[in-house]
Amino acid sequence: MKYEEAIKQLDEIVQKMENDEYDIDQLGEQMKKARELIKMCKDKLTKTDEEVQRMLKDE
Repeated sequence: MKYEEAIKQLDEIVQKMENDEYDIDQLGEQMKKARELIKMCKDKLTKTDEEVQRMLKDE
């Protein structure tokens, strides 16, 4: 999954939470999904930052 797609999904989850569109069962599932998406985004950002730092160091 691309970073932009994960951010879009997170945004949708947050909007639905703010509008009380989830029942209690859905809320738990969506919280788990959001946690996974956040971790994936954080990992991608960390990896990209490391690559950029490495490239800048090599120049």
